[in-house]
This record gives sequence, structure tokens and C-alpha cells, in this order.
Amino acid sequence: MRKPELAALKLSNPLHLLALGFGSGLSPIMPGTMGTLAAIPLYLLIQGLPLWLYVALLVVGFVAGIKICNAATSAIGRHDHGAIVWDEFIGFGVTMLAAPAGWQWIAIGFVLFRFFDMVKPWPISWFDRRVHGGFGIMLDDLIAGLFALVCLQGLALYL
Repeated sequence: MRKPELAALKLSNPLHLLALGFGSGLSPIMPGTMGTLAAIPLYLLIQGLPLWLYVALLVVGFVAGIKICNAATSAIGRHDHGAIVWDEFIGFGVTMLAAPAGWQWIAIGFVLFRFFDMVKPWPISWFDRRVHGGFGIMLDDLIAGLFALVCLQGLALYL
């Protein structure tokens, strides 16, 4: 069942559709995790791109995400509602930057990103509390993605 505050978000609005992760953020259970799961097919589509193009898509997705998240928060009147999951798409994309091939690495990247996104160790928590708006929503997941990226690459070196 859709929460009443989400009634202002329309999947027919492209910005809302993206903010809600193509509907995955509407999950009543763990919408951030569902958003990250929904990001996997997008990752599979872009994983084979040249590194420069992959990074360029992440940058465009991050910058667009500021507007996307601002549109959703403006519509519902609440900052960083759990249903807004576009930031998970970009954070997971950062995690998987230059990841080794294979489903086990996708699973490891998924777990690492979700860990850092949910636990929010310093400095992620600091930015999460102090930077607001669409930029703030995007920034904490970008940093979580960077933490997960470092861990994933470290594991790839030693496994």
C-alpha cells in the first residue's frame, strides 16, 4: 500500500519515475535495498562501456540526480524520503566502477554498498546530517559508494 505522503509522486512524471527507481522505491519493505536491487540491471547494461564513458554516465546521473531528488522532495514536502532511491542507483554504480566480472562481485558490491549506505560511518553521517536538498541526498550515497568501491577493489586484489 502506498504511503499517503507519496500520493503527490506520479510515475507518469519522468523525474518522479527516476526518483522512485522505476517504482522500486515504493516497496513497503526496505525501499533503499529494493532500489539498489533495481540498479543491478542498469549496471549490467553499462558495465562493458569504456571506463571514461561509464564515469561520464555516473557524473551525468549524479548531476541529474540533484534535480530528480529535488523534484521528488518538493512534491512530497519531505527531505530524503525512503522512497527516493535514485541516489542508490548512482551509489551502486560508483561501487561497481571497474569491478571484476562475475555475479559474486555484483553480490559483494551490493552488500558493501548497502552496508555503508545504512550504517553511514563518519564522514558519511556528517554529510547526511549537514547537507540537504537534492545535492545532500545524492552526496551521502556517492560517499557510501566510494567507501564500498575501495573495499571491493581491496577484496579483488586479495581474493
